[in-house]
Amino acid sequence: MQDQLSQQQGAIEVLQNQVNQLKQEGLERYQDLDRRIGAGVAPAATPDNSSAGGAPSAAAGGAAAGAAAAAPAASSEPGDPAKEKLYYDAAFDLIKAKDFDKASQAFTAFLRKYPNSQYAGNAQYWLGEVNLAKGDLQAAGQAFAKVSQLYPKHAKVPDSLYKLADVERRLGHTDKVKGILQQVVAQYPGTSAAQLAQRDLQRL
Repeated sequence: MQDQLSQQQGAIEVLQNQVNQLKQEGLERYQDLDRRIGAGVAPAATPDNSSAGGAPSAAAGGAAAGAAAAAPAASSEPGDPAKEKLYYDAAFDLIKAKDFDKASQAFTAFLRKYPNSQYAGNAQYWLGEVNLAKGDLQAAGQAFAKVSQLYPKHAKVPDSLYKLADVERRLGHTDKVKGILQQVVAQYPGTSAAQLAQRDLQRL
């Protein structure tokens, strides 16, 4: 029994290490991609595309912020995680290639097809990033707002709200910016988005 227990504990430790490694790789992937998108902003966008880190941090549910937007069309297919991942990764690869127009179309199509996918929250966030990179501030704001509206418990909510505040600032809606930043600080303490929001509040 003791031998079996020690073997199981060893296996658990190995799995925990693998999970931690995957988390770190995911964090680095998001941060790297967020930086690359920031460097490739379309001329129509404001050059100051400050990064929210893009880190997949744990987050509790939050109130919806920003303009109300319609939910994705209900033409969803039954869940197939393997197929969903292929679609999602294909859209993600378009971001890496800086093909923002096609990436926007790909993420939009993905969300229409798989609105309840485990990747849907991330897809909604990256749709906002892609539209921001294209300089389409209205579409970016709608996409970022939908993350908290449709996926309130998703890890990307604090980052999406921070980005929404950035979009509102660029659109000249300064009255909305402070409220959104305060929401990020109050509801998601300890996240990178909250730290950036706190910094921005001090500058207002």
